Amino acid sequence: MTLRTVLTLNSDRSIRSGSTTDLVDAIRRGADLRIGTAFRHNEHIDTKSSSNELIEEVAEFRQTWLLDDRWAAGIMTLRMPVELPEGFGPRPSMSFFLYNQDGTQAIARPYLDGQPPTGQRGPAPLDDMADMPRYHQFDSFDAGTNAPSSNFVYDFDSYRFMVNDRWREVLAHDHTGRPVSGSVEALNEAFLRGAPVKVAISKFGVGLVPPGETAPEHEAFIHAGSCYYYTDRKLFITGTHPAVRIKPAIPLRYESGGWDFCWLVARTDGQVERWRCDPYTLAFDRSTHRYDMRWFVSGE
Repeated sequence: MTLRTVLTLNSDRSIRSGSTTDLVDAIRRGADLRIGTAFRHNEHIDTKSSSNELIEEVAEFRQTWLLDDRWAAGIMTLRMPVELPEGFGPRPSMSFFLYNQDGTQAIARPYLDGQPPTGQRGPAPLDDMADMPRYHQFDSFDAGTNAPSSNFVYDFDSYRFMVNDRWREVLAHDHTGRPVSGSVEALNEAFLRGAPVKVAISKFGVGLVPPGETAPEHEAFIHAGSCYYYTDRKLFITGTHPAVRIKPAIPLRYESGGWDFCWLVARTDGQVERWRCDPYTLAFDRSTHRYDMRWFVSGE
């Protein structure tokens, strides 16, 4: 495993050390991403508290994105809200925090408790954060619905982009399953030895781009869960970890109707079945698609 810090930003998001090029190169290779930050308890957690204690955080961004082959972003796909230092937040939800390589941040929060909405979809007033001067909200969407989101910056003391560059690409194929490089046999051999698997799906968010609009080329890197190999067909299949779809843009950001979340069954013949959750209603729908994909294995 190769654990290293490839980029550090100051509080104003200027570069302290490393480079965005190193970060982008690592993400392109399938690297895992964690981001370390630091903040004061009474500046970020409880502004009425007398505690000025420094809190250090390292967060896992389970899903990564590469946009236009030059821009990296990560999304926390497994996080529920926490209320430090005691436990969970007041309502069950997912906290789909998003960080871009320039330190800009975003949050989408689908609630899971079934409470009726109190607001309408669309742009919403900014939150009153006068007691949190390090927090700068750019916009707000869908307040009072089941899936509010916003884009912002919190001026952490620093931002450390850390990668685990342990992954190796073993197969790339087009949307028909035609190999471009590598082989399904190499993927299967590593899988049978117990190697973790990750898949990069090209144009994963294109379905969220409105007709007539353009979007940058992009790949979403998603961890595989259980994997299966059909030995006669030479067909490799995985059920993935949960994934967030988002309308591709630089920087990556949330907007009303511009994101959702899903689970995938991805195959090396290019087929992907998607079980999508509508964040506003929590209703599920299934659809089948074809994508260019790259497959990675780790631990070797």
